[in-house]
Amino acid sequence: MVGLATAWFLQERGVEVTIFERRRVAAGSSWGNAGWLAPALTTPLPDPAVLRYGMRAVADPSSPVYLPIRADLRLWRFLLGFARRCTARQWRRAMEAYVTVNDRALDAFDELGAGGVVTPTHRADPFLLCFPHEADRRDLLEEFETMRSVGQKVDFEVLDGAAARRLEPALTEQVGAAVRLHGQRYINPPAYVRALADAVRARGATILEDHEIRDVRDVGDHVAVHSEENGRRFDAVVVATGAWLGRLTRRFGIRRPVQAGRGYSFSVPTRQMPAGPIYLPAQRVACTPLGDRLRVAGMMEFRRPDEPWDPRRARALVDAVRPFLGGLELGDRHDDWVGSRPCTPDGLPLIGRTTSPRVFAAGGHGMWGIVLGPLTGQLLAEAITTGRTPSALIPFDPLR
Repeated sequence: MVGLATAWFLQERGVEVTIFERRRVAAGSSWGNAGWLAPALTTPLPDPAVLRYGMRAVADPSSPVYLPIRADLRLWRFLLGFARRCTARQWRRAMEAYVTVNDRALDAFDELGAGGVVTPTHRADPFLLCFPHEADRRDLLEEFETMRSVGQKVDFEVLDGAAARRLEPALTEQVGAAVRLHGQRYINPPAYVRALADAVRARGATILEDHEIRDVRDVGDHVAVHSEENGRRFDAVVVATGAWLGRLTRRFGIRRPVQAGRGYSFSVPTRQMPAGPIYLPAQRVACTPLGDRLRVAGMMEFRRPDEPWDPRRARALVDAVRPFLGGLELGDRHDDWVGSRPCTPDGLPLIGRTTSPRVFAAGGHGMWGIVLGPLTGQLLAEAITTGRTPSALIPFDPLR
């Protein structure tokens, strides 16, 4: 999403674009995520609650956040930086950086739609956050109030369990309390990203799939890009390689680690499809209706990005969602997926110019590469073509 959106907005400014895709269009995290366009939930990942989950996760691979114990110096460097920022003060400061981009995120999708991206966004109505008991949602409501205090728009209403079930009959009696969000949307991620790629191609871009980039070098008057097949020259390069961002950008001054926060998902049929997205915050599980199947997604697993699927994590997702949603055919799982969200220690993306005036970074979005991808592309295209950094990007300086 991030790379293709950047290409599209560069084309809007008259730039000729070539895209190197490591695998294929709409693969990786742009394929298997929940597809939520939910600025009200787009917040920094490091917070005290996540740190508490992480402490428990060391011993429990079924918990929402999983940290396998291993001798990995890069991982522990990331985790130490992450833990230092899991305070209320640091979270509030990072949240302030998100306010402007959250406010503009959906407008960027509207611009893509008006410009020829044919796959639509969908109104998330209803969008329900569900809890076993009223006490379980207290932390979330306090978080919403903090978000409002720094300027984030959050439109919601508080429901009891009976009201939530009237609104969404697929919920079970285990749902004792809920929060209904307003003004959010969702997409079918692979369909949308493929449509974005089609729009970029239709405007004349070249997309080279199965082309992993081995090296990027600023050689003075151009950038040399080397893949397995050959080397090519460009006036400028945007590195939008997700959890692999550091491999190509370290020589350009980016020292902040980007760690894979792996998520899992699968899809199942259901006798009663929910009318909109459902989130189980305590379990960190997201459910999204995609056509005739429900996508179930979640977990945060700090491991290397290319490690194999762990069946224990899928079982944990099944066990987490089963009590709260009725009619799911959880024995008929399809589209089993694990993907690597690119996480930074401070929870803020890395977007902008590096030490080279011709090399730019666009990554580290954590769980928010889908919702913030189009706006990232719009703002970065402005920075590349004008030489000026938009004010909204200043907190995300990749050299910070």
